[in-house]
Amino acid sequence: MLEIREISTTDLPLLEITPERTFSIGLREFWQYRELLYFLTWRDIKVRYKQTFLGVLWAVAQPVGMMVVFTIFLGRLAHVPSDGIPYPIFVLSALLLWQLFSAGVNESANSLVANERLITKVYFPRVIVPASAILSALVDFAIAFAIFLVVLPLWVGMPSRTLIFAPLFVIAAIIAAFGAGLWLSALNVQYRDVRYVLGFLTQLWLFATPVVYPASIVPAKWRAIYALNPMTGIIEGFRWSIAGGPQPSATVLLSSLSATLVLLVSGLYYFNRMEDSFADVI
Repeated sequence: MLEIREISTTDLPLLEITPERTFSIGLREFWQYRELLYFLTWRDIKVRYKQTFLGVLWAVAQPVGMMVVFTIFLGRLAHVPSDGIPYPIFVLSALLLWQLFSAGVNESANSLVANERLITKVYFPRVIVPASAILSALVDFAIAFAIFLVVLPLWVGMPSRTLIFAPLFVIAAIIAAFGAGLWLSALNVQYRDVRYVLGFLTQLWLFATPVVYPASIVPAKWRAIYALNPMTGIIEGFRWSIAGGPQPSATVLLSSLSATLVLLVSGLYYFNRMEDSFADVI
């Protein structure tokens, strides 16, 4: 026979779980879930190239195709200056880093919505989702950049010692993409209009960045504002480090890197505030 006894709830401990309202980056928790970060990154890479004919060669085909178009219409027909660098190398060196930034922003902006089932069923630091999107874009960049370094000596000779600074600008581009991705991914959960604005935003950002033209053609009175674009100093510095040309001024670099830091910190703050509502709203 089953015995049914009434248990008073006053005898049981009461545990109330409330969301943390203070701003914290949560690096320790992020490290604890590093295996999930690796899994999501590897999954994104496999899904991206599943059942494709060229596979990872698309990482090279996209920037090279854009380089050819820009070289024909802007380099040959419009005679856009290139700071003494052959225009194909001038554009391609910037496109490599721009592709990393734009792919990271686009993938991370849609990452939370794309992982709706995972977010609503299990707890983990949500910041891992946009972070994995950035890392998967980094793999494409690494493949394209390795091939670029092989071809570069055929155009402008062996890279100079400034090549050692290239990783610093790559890290800065990743930070800028991560900061923008945090903003857009959190906003995309609340407002699905973000997916429609995203394409226009990245195209506008491309032409507001010295990718297909040098920053030197911008009028002097506008350069201080122009340098507030996080990617202005990063692109100019990356191009200088691998392809030569004029070194970006300390003012431009400081302004762009400061804007990158502000973008990251503000993105982390907004993402942290909205994280508790993701599972309910998404």
